[in-house]
Amino acid sequence: MGAPAAARPLVVRDALLVTQDPGRRVVRGDLRVEGGRFVHVGPSAPRDGAEEVDGRGFAAVPGFVNAHTHVAMSVLRGIADDRELAGFLDVLFRVDARRTEADVEAAARAGVAEMLLGGTTSFLDLYYFEDGVARAVQALGARAFLGWAVLDADKTTQKGLPLDNAAAFIDRWRHHPTITPLVAPQGVYVCGRETMLGAKALAERTTGLVHLHLSETRREVHEHEARTGRRPAAWLEEIGFFGPGTIAAHAVWLTGAEIAALGKHRVGIAHCPSSNLKLASGGVAPIVELADAGAVVGLGTDSVASNNSLSMLREMHVAGLVQKNQRWDAGVVPAQRLLDLATVEGARLLGRADSLGSLEVGKRADFSLFRLDHPTLVPARPEAIVSHLAYSAEPEAIDSVFVDGRPVVRGRRLATADWTTIRAGAEAAAERLWSDRPS
Repeated sequence: MGAPAAARPLVVRDALLVTQDPGRRVVRGDLRVEGGRFVHVGPSAPRDGAEEVDGRGFAAVPGFVNAHTHVAMSVLRGIADDRELAGFLDVLFRVDARRTEADVEAAARAGVAEMLLGGTTSFLDLYYFEDGVARAVQALGARAFLGWAVLDADKTTQKGLPLDNAAAFIDRWRHHPTITPLVAPQGVYVCGRETMLGAKALAERTTGLVHLHLSETRREVHEHEARTGRRPAAWLEEIGFFGPGTIAAHAVWLTGAEIAALGKHRVGIAHCPSSNLKLASGGVAPIVELADAGAVVGLGTDSVASNNSLSMLREMHVAGLVQKNQRWDAGVVPAQRLLDLATVEGARLLGRADSLGSLEVGKRADFSLFRLDHPTLVPARPEAIVSHLAYSAEPEAIDSVFVDGRPVVRGRRLATADWTTIRAGAEAAAERLWSDRPS
């Protein structure tokens, strides 16, 4: 599973560069890519030996980082709508128990395709049969951080011990150039102390990352407090679980002390507003306070079973509206901050601030070209482009997407796979799951 053969250098000429660099510059200029990295960002890139792309009429934007999803649930879009989390999970757990690795792979291909077409080049996943997800990622050319779901042994439908399965998965994929495997304890409602600390120990001796769901609903918090006498985040700190490689999805129902603890340990937080709203989780994740305390906040879609979309453009829009409305403050989490959450902060959450999230020399060349003549990007002015990306742009405005400088989408079509074939596989996988789904 080594790196593919080196591609010809690539130059994108005269594009509007939304750099997301430390100065958040938006400038007209060129990009040059060699060996999968940017070697020039600015005016007049050398063009010797390079494939050239005319960037006039396009904005070059860093690839989005989806900080929490379950990509193989793409075939379950709409299967458990209009339920609160407990009822939603009841349906999903029963459906999941019947899934095979083959249908997980087929569904993951559809989900990865949807993300790439929406400008998402990196994503953090939590599921099982992650080898199938990894093969889908490899086939389509995305970048992925894949967490093998871990539960207590008496609560899982996996064959064998989940922690052993996670360790074997990590060992199989840890040297892949665009796939980072990791361990992912589902949450405190199915993982006790031994499982949580076992997951942390596995992370520490492998890829350094561990991903979980945390304090998504009041019910989760109250039930855990009734069992242990401690709220989930407080309990996890008490047992020594948290560290800078910890990434927690949701983090809605937190006390001030828990926020301080998450900040102290530099925990990553994947904010998933659309999923929380649709599942009626109540409340709004305190991302401003979390960031102020020292936590690293990114943005995630969650799965299409609870969000119904994998669009990071839509997620930026929703995140901004929710925070503004909740706080009665139109200036809180402004457009630039929303774009940060979807790019540089997502990269920082994954421990990849030095290689992902912006158009800068030395970083991996993951980026999209947005059509400036698309209706949702008019007026196409440099001073408005960040606002358009955060509040109005639609995925259809994206013409091309590159991962490591290699095209994965060109002219709104997948460059590495055939959508008709992907869709047929996904529909076949969905047929069995939907035909005998719980009522």
